[in-house]
Amino acid sequence: MTTRWWRLAALLSMAWPAAAAAQSPQVTPASPAAATVTLDEAIARGLANSQRLAELEARSAAAAATEAGRGAAGLPILSVNGAYTRTNHVTPFTVLSPGAGLQVIYPDVPDNYRARLDLQWPIYTAGRLDALERAARAEHAATGQDLAAARADLRLEITRAFWALLTAREAERVITRSLASIDAHVADLRSQLAQGFIPPNDVLTAEAQRSRERLLSIEATNQRGVADADLERLIGAPAGALEPAAMLEEPAAPAMADAAILVGEAQRVRPERHALEERADAARERITAAIAAGRPQVSVGGGYDYARPNPRIFPRTAQWDDSWDASITASWSIWDGGRNRAERAEAAATASAAAARVLDFDRQVTFEVRQRRLEVDSTRAAIATAADGVRAATEAFRVVGERFAAGVATNTDLLDAQADLLQAQLDRTRALANARLADARLERAVGR
Repeated sequence: MTTRWWRLAALLSMAWPAAAAAQSPQVTPASPAAATVTLDEAIARGLANSQRLAELEARSAAAAATEAGRGAAGLPILSVNGAYTRTNHVTPFTVLSPGAGLQVIYPDVPDNYRARLDLQWPIYTAGRLDALERAARAEHAATGQDLAAARADLRLEITRAFWALLTAREAERVITRSLASIDAHVADLRSQLAQGFIPPNDVLTAEAQRSRERLLSIEATNQRGVADADLERLIGAPAGALEPAAMLEEPAAPAMADAAILVGEAQRVRPERHALEERADAARERITAAIAAGRPQVSVGGGYDYARPNPRIFPRTAQWDDSWDASITASWSIWDGGRNRAERAEAAATASAAAARVLDFDRQVTFEVRQRRLEVDSTRAAIATAADGVRAATEAFRVVGERFAAGVATNTDLLDAQADLLQAQLDRTRALANARLADARLERAVGR
């Protein structure tokens, strides 16, 4: 009997993997005013309130801004500059000009003002700017795939928490009904003891079993509270504001494709794989940009100056004058101490690492899909087996109850039959929840 009850306690502890999310010694039952929520509504609320998704959306926006910045790097830059410079006094330089007298060639002008409209435009970069823009575009696409993967993970996590909560509530109801049954049985035994029909040890045995069931009831209530808190955490709901609107019943058998077909579909559509491929492309584009940086670069420039004094006007005078300039510049870095070579090596290593991760992902997803496919089959078989177990245990408990009432079965026989029924009901509850979770995990593994 002790081994049986410890096995039931272990069954309760394994039924809800979400229990580790938030341990609480005692949980208040859900408020009667709690709003009902379906699985689809819970997923929608979770996606809308997730801070993890908000972070990834911000990262995607940052990547989009980086892409826009890379695209703008090849466009002209027009700027307006202004400056004021105060210099020390100097002795004016004058010359005697025939017929004009003394002429100031270099006057003392301590206050210098300058305004410039400047234009710079890289017209040829050997493809470096284009490669950097493509790399930024690929990184932006990768962050979008990261966001899609995070959404899929969150949907699965909410689905797990939702069915874990229903499992916990159903287990709590099962144990509550069993506890009510054994309370009635203990009361009946006490009446028989008072009449001298049974020995005291029969009552003590039943009371010991009732204490074990009370312990299971306390644990089930705590597990239900933990599952409540886990789902509320995932969808951003206040405490005690949720009531799941669903029933634990056998799901409809889906039309299942062969595992090899599912593996191929997963490799085509999983966002994690697309993100790895995009990052590998971005690394290869950075290699192209690094190679282009070692080639000649050509840019044009120009400007309009309005200054007092204008250094381009001779002789220098303390008055506002304008001037303009236009230039074309070619540069070629013939030696940079190995910086460009190191940049190419870093980008090549990053591309190689991303390609290796793609291959490793293919292996992992192959295993994951096959595993989830087998779980779907096994959980549906477990439902049928558990249902048979409940029917058999229910009938056995009924027969033993009749035999006990007729005086041909012992109190221990009745308690054993009740324990078997309780475990069979908990097994069926767990099997139904596992089937739902197996479907959700397979959908996530395939990438649907």
